[in-house]
Amino acid sequence: MNEKISVIVPVYNSIDCLERCVRSISAQTYAALEILLIDDGSTDGTDALCERLAREDERIRVYHKENGGASSARNMGIGLASGAYLGFVDSDDHIEPDMYELMMNAMHDRPGDAVQISRDEVDDLGRRLPDVCIPPEQVRFCRTEDFLRELLLHRGDCSFCTKLIRRELFRKHRFPEGVLNEDFRLLVEMLQEIEGITILPKQCYHVVCRQESTTRRKTKDSFSRVFLDIVDNADRMQELVDRVYPELHVYAIRFNLFQRLDYLLHIPIQQMVRKNDFYQCVKRYLRRHVKDTVKNPYLTGKNKAYLLALTAAPRMVRQVHAFVRHPA
Repeated sequence: MNEKISVIVPVYNSIDCLERCVRSISAQTYAALEILLIDDGSTDGTDALCERLAREDERIRVYHKENGGASSARNMGIGLASGAYLGFVDSDDHIEPDMYELMMNAMHDRPGDAVQISRDEVDDLGRRLPDVCIPPEQVRFCRTEDFLRELLLHRGDCSFCTKLIRRELFRKHRFPEGVLNEDFRLLVEMLQEIEGITILPKQCYHVVCRQESTTRRKTKDSFSRVFLDIVDNADRMQELVDRVYPELHVYAIRFNLFQRLDYLLHIPIQQMVRKNDFYQCVKRYLRRHVKDTVKNPYLTGKNKAYLLALTAAPRMVRQVHAFVRHPA
């Protein structure tokens, strides 16, 4: 139990929350840690805060780089890490003192490559939000195929922040840069190389949903590229499932339809035009899969109604949807 864990924290303009995050890592009951703070070109004084925190704990190492995004910072940390296992914590968030001890115990109780802890979410004011991922009632080993099924049903947790991963798995893998929903893409790649993931029930990782850091739209006219990336990732999943896990085909179709529904419910109406190739591809997909929309047992009645309506008249449905949500 003296194997080192490298905890990688990508940091960017986190002056108001970084100290709580880092102190929650320093307070871990599992002491064999190194904490890598990767300052991704902060401009608000966070860089100096990183250096101060490092002076208080010799296990903290600070690196500064030009701004390149969270994936770029994580990848730099992976290259610098010396631990046998890697963990990731976002600078907005914080963790319980026994999180890594519980995860290392699980790693040794059932030798494998990955352990997942459960999480909860709070808003800026510390108010508990509904669970995005329901924790299991007891420790559970989830085989790769079952884990993929949970992801396809939007019940699984793709975040690397809730994972402890054997460092060797990163030998051939890095986080994709320049895209969003990057955890999902990398996790799906890694899952093909392991037997499964041990999932622990205790909610030790605390996600803080800060309004200003959300990737969702901020005004009625803005449109995060996350909605394009989730569609791309759905197509990647479909290809993987049909090639390696054909028994999951119906789940992958459901996932593809649901991701396109999310896209269509968020794209600004003024971008729903003929010259928008991505939008046109989404429409064509829905038209080819009307029968799947009707018959898929894993879509709700509301999902199906929206999908069928958007397939028939996407702009009109969005206009009605916008009026219902934000009447004049």
